[in-house]
Amino acid sequence: MTNTSGGAVEVLVVGAGPTGLAMAGQLAATGVRVRVVDRALDRVHESRALAVQPRTLEVLAGLGVTDEMVARGNRAVRLSVHAGGRERSLPLFDLGLHDTAYPYLLFLSQSETERLLGERLATAGVQVERGVELTGLATGEGSAVATLRHPDGRQEQVSARYVVGCDGAHSTVRHLARIGFAGGSYPQTFVLADLEADGVDLGAAHAFLAGRGMLFLFPLGRPASWRLLAMRPPTDRTPPDAPVSLDEVQALADTYTGGAVRLSAPVWMTNFRLHHRAAVHYRAGSIFLAGDAAHIHSPAGAQGMNTGIQDAVNLGWKLAAALRGDADPALLDTYDSERAPVGRMVLRFTDRAFTIATSTNPVVRFARTRIAPALLPAVLAPRIVRATAFRTVSQLAIGYRHSPLSTEGPHSPRRGPRAGDRLPDAPLPGGGTLHRLTATPGWHLLLCGPPDGWPAGEIDAVAQRHAARLTVHRLIGGPSTGEAGEGHVDALRRLGLRPGFNAMYLVRPDGHIGYRAGGTDLTGLHGYLRRWLRS
Repeated sequence: MTNTSGGAVEVLVVGAGPTGLAMAGQLAATGVRVRVVDRALDRVHESRALAVQPRTLEVLAGLGVTDEMVARGNRAVRLSVHAGGRERSLPLFDLGLHDTAYPYLLFLSQSETERLLGERLATAGVQVERGVELTGLATGEGSAVATLRHPDGRQEQVSARYVVGCDGAHSTVRHLARIGFAGGSYPQTFVLADLEADGVDLGAAHAFLAGRGMLFLFPLGRPASWRLLAMRPPTDRTPPDAPVSLDEVQALADTYTGGAVRLSAPVWMTNFRLHHRAAVHYRAGSIFLAGDAAHIHSPAGAQGMNTGIQDAVNLGWKLAAALRGDADPALLDTYDSERAPVGRMVLRFTDRAFTIATSTNPVVRFARTRIAPALLPAVLAPRIVRATAFRTVSQLAIGYRHSPLSTEGPHSPRRGPRAGDRLPDAPLPGGGTLHRLTATPGWHLLLCGPPDGWPAGEIDAVAQRHAARLTVHRLIGGPSTGEAGEGHVDALRRLGLRPGFNAMYLVRPDGHIGYRAGGTDLTGLHGYLRRWLRS
């Protein structure tokens, strides 16, 4: 029997992993009527993805889950590289992260991340509908009709303005939308295990380099102390769906560690294969893809889940604006133009890192096991090298300078973040921060520099015209008795502004700068607001 859904839904999110939950959470926070379905009967209880990057912690702060994630996670401060009988310690995220409240890599199991996001979504009145499978998808003029099969076999047709596929590498949404998924598979088979391990320091992540590949041990905490990742020998033909025993994992670990690490108490063990694929495009009319449905790659650099969550944050506010009818229709097109290049960049980065880590080429093996361990400390010694590397991996450097949404106005500052860049964080008087100031939903206009130069009446008119969507803040350069309190010297310096210099920064709902200009002339700002906020 097929029923037609009685309740109107604006966005149907298919898939309740971290990407889908972040997407639904952001939509619900802005008042969007959203449904979330997942064919699995329960959320994951294995660790799976476990490294949370600084930028992900920043974007999830607006949903109110970051503090608990940090409290329950393990902050890794260094990487111990084991090769040739020697151990060398390398820092993790010690430079270049001065403009974030989360200058570290957080190890937290995916099950915990999903639990926290799911609980937050429930407090917004949205429950994940488990055991509900998408079986059909048709698009019409400005909407889509999805066919859902419930656990009891009942069929339901749901009409939605937009459908977002967050349903993983084997995405049904992508398949039904006939969006290509180009790429291939790596030939190696890997083992994953959450377990206990003796013989390694819990205060670090560990990499054991060998001619055959690498073995990693990451400090996890829950549901076990360690996550193990190891490559099987190239001649090992074990199928990915074969069961894994502790004795087998121990024998594999012995070949990498020389028997120095003893494993016990496994919570979860599995074989798996890796793929590298990307969707040809992220949008087909009213259908969108995010997370693994749009891009999958090796776990090198801990980019996968983080990239998916940031897909969700980029798309969520744009869908909400489109549903309110107060945005240029072209706004939704910027999702693909902004996030698809990021997905391709991450795929290239992880593919190169994976190839270096697993290649059996004699030259590469020699470089991996002999040259790299000796040279890495020296290569990473220069501060600028480490800072660049850490900012890249942490995803803080991702920006959209070439997006149609990014506009440089007249007399823009020569230094500091440009239009399209992420707004840096900075301390503010009274214990706040720049990110907390701009954390509430909507756009934020930062008016920087001496307050007497701004046209007060014109500023008030802008604030009133966009009262429900735009908040105006003043960042002054020195002590003041006005409502801004003390001077915002640190924030202005982080923005690259000189004392006495006026500038404006229009910050998007996802924390990136949409428009910036120097001086106090609001003409360019008015044009930008008319284009993208339709007023």
